Amino acid sequence: MPVVTHTEEPLLADLMPWSVAAPRIGRGWPVAPDTATLRARWEALARAEGTDRTALFESSRARTPRSTVAQLPGQSTGTARLAHAPGPFPQPLRVLLAPFDEQWLIPDHRLIDAARPELWRVADARQLFVLDTPAAAGDAAGPGPALLVTARLPVTVPPPVPAPRERPRATRVHPLFRRPGGAEPNLAPGLPDLLATRLGLHGLDPLDVLAWIVAAARPGPGGCTVPLTCDPEVWARGTDTGHRLLRLMVRADGDRPRLPGGSRPYVRSPLPEHPTVLRHDPDTGSLDLDGGRISPVPTEVWHLRAQGVRVVESWFGRRTAPAPRPGSLGAVRPAAWPQAWTSELLELLTVLALLAECGPSRPEPFGPRLTMDELRRAGVLPPPDAARRPASVLDHREEGPEGQYALL
Repeated sequence: MPVVTHTEEPLLADLMPWSVAAPRIGRGWPVAPDTATLRARWEALARAEGTDRTALFESSRARTPRSTVAQLPGQSTGTARLAHAPGPFPQPLRVLLAPFDEQWLIPDHRLIDAARPELWRVADARQLFVLDTPAAAGDAAGPGPALLVTARLPVTVPPPVPAPRERPRATRVHPLFRRPGGAEPNLAPGLPDLLATRLGLHGLDPLDVLAWIVAAARPGPGGCTVPLTCDPEVWARGTDTGHRLLRLMVRADGDRPRLPGGSRPYVRSPLPEHPTVLRHDPDTGSLDLDGGRISPVPTEVWHLRAQGVRVVESWFGRRTAPAPRPGSLGAVRPAAWPQAWTSELLELLTVLALLAECGPSRPEPFGPRLTMDELRRAGVLPPPDAARRPASVLDHREEGPEGQYALL
């Protein structure tokens, strides 16, 4: 999809005004593809004492083992200084680490440089997070969604060394709802009513608006722009495509996507214990992992990008990059490539193939659309300052540092 450089269309940042930078972990070891690895790392940290624990922790300006922090909203982890009492292993949380790369996080505030508590307060079973990443001028057009949507809390960690082929971008996280329980949509005040009036509809569900945004968004250097059609038929086609995209990006646990029999990727040759090189053969449509082979893998799946990275390469690179240094907690990892990773890779390839198929059905041309002037006259743009700030959702006490409760 070509990069948009003009500004005659509204920005996602104005249509979904409240956004937050993704939580920044600050160190790589609290995140892993499997929970057993996280438990082993935590236990190694807890066994170490004094300067050994400090070295394993990998201190930053924001966090050391002596930092005092409040409990993360919705979590029940310890708040004593990590140097004194690490406590029991916290229940890991499934998060989104990179495009289409779900991993596990130790959700302990003492390990996280910038947790963004306002996101944790609204993260529940109804919430969806829209990830808007500015496009770079040199980004190539190709298959891939302009926006990512996830039900998992998105986080960032330092890239593995050596890093996969990716350029970090300043991604903004736009929650769909400003309050827990699917309350108060994070949409510019008046936008759903104006759209419904122009489309001749009685009302718009926030998920329908999100489906249109996902289908119609176009990448730009200032973030995604979103053309807003006034044509009911175009809107219907676009929201239908958007809901299909959302189902692929936001899959309920146990909801595994399927391709027709002849298109499903299979393991044709067993994967080795320690694959380090990933290649794609466009002639045979196969993926080679140091002699292990998976096919069919269409070329558009191999080239599919999101947030400026090739998704398959990024996913593989985060599981196979060398540990930052021997003896570090990041060096604690599975002894060999687990079977579960192969299953996850096959599911990833299936999702990407289905996403690539959705590309041609995106709603262009858009027909008559809401202009910036009309949005301004209706008072939709610019959104009020209050819409860009988090809502007050504190309805219970949150544990502060050293087990004390904060006064709210």
